[in-house]
Amino acid sequence: MTDAWITVTVAAKQAEALDVVSLELVSADGSTLPAFSAGAHIDVEIEPGLIRQYSLCNPPDQREHYQIAVLRDPSSRGGSAQVHERIAPRQTLRISPPRNHFALEDKAQRTILIAGGIGVTPILCMAESLTRTGSDFEMHYCARSQERCAFYQRIQDAPYRERVSLYFNDRPEQVRFDIRAILQASDPSAHLYVCGPQGFIDHVLDNASQLGFAQAQLHREFFSAQPQAASGAEESFEISLARSGQVLQVPADKSIAQVLQEAGVAIELSCEQGVCGACLTGLLEGEADHRDYFQTAAEQAANSHITLCCSRARSPRLVLDL
Repeated sequence: MTDAWITVTVAAKQAEALDVVSLELVSADGSTLPAFSAGAHIDVEIEPGLIRQYSLCNPPDQREHYQIAVLRDPSSRGGSAQVHERIAPRQTLRISPPRNHFALEDKAQRTILIAGGIGVTPILCMAESLTRTGSDFEMHYCARSQERCAFYQRIQDAPYRERVSLYFNDRPEQVRFDIRAILQASDPSAHLYVCGPQGFIDHVLDNASQLGFAQAQLHREFFSAQPQAASGAEESFEISLARSGQVLQVPADKSIAQVLQEAGVAIELSCEQGVCGACLTGLLEGEADHRDYFQTAAEQAANSHITLCCSRARSPRLVLDL
């Protein structure tokens, strides 16, 4: 949890598509909000103890307000339902300063933007940022239908409209989304950015890797995690905090984050699903059982960091940089 909360007011709330609403947030004291770059996100304290992450989807030069969009998720753990049903204009909320783990590569000669569903939120911001800088890019946006296509009219009215391809699942007569064809027709040195459901991201990145795109050119951000199948009974293990020397036991039914919080150790948490990277912490000794979606496969193999909210241990003891 951040210690630098910003109090904002909901200036507007409107429907952007079926089951998608946007919130326009302005500083409660009328001040300019902190600068951000395309791909950034904020933590939103929907109510005390309920914090969720949302990508900023307004252009980065608009610092008088932030805009986020939220999909009503039928499997919601509380966040999206609260936004849709209870948050209203003129209500005050607390948010974190923007953070960006999904930033555009400044030196990219060409950029491919790919969005699935509500994953369009950071992608939309990227398209607008690349347009302002005169950069070479293309955008592909997949949705179940036009009525579920968030910001459809905004895209239609955008100066970059000709660079955008829309794909709707309910239109069999339309050209289908073919990631291999898209990538084969593109510059092999292009940087690819994808956001959406896990399966959609996996499909895009697997094909990109098969076609020879280097891992350094592939960038992804999840908006939610898919449940991981249990691999068997969990086991307890020990964690040692390198800076304080404190040693704690992590039982089978608790996460590292829960044990640390119960011991009064201040850690930063946000999504609690291994998606956002807020709780990523240095791992000095031991072998982690990485269960996050934030780190790449190479980063997980390096075993130098661990997400405290979901990952566990393969060794009896982990030494954390805390």
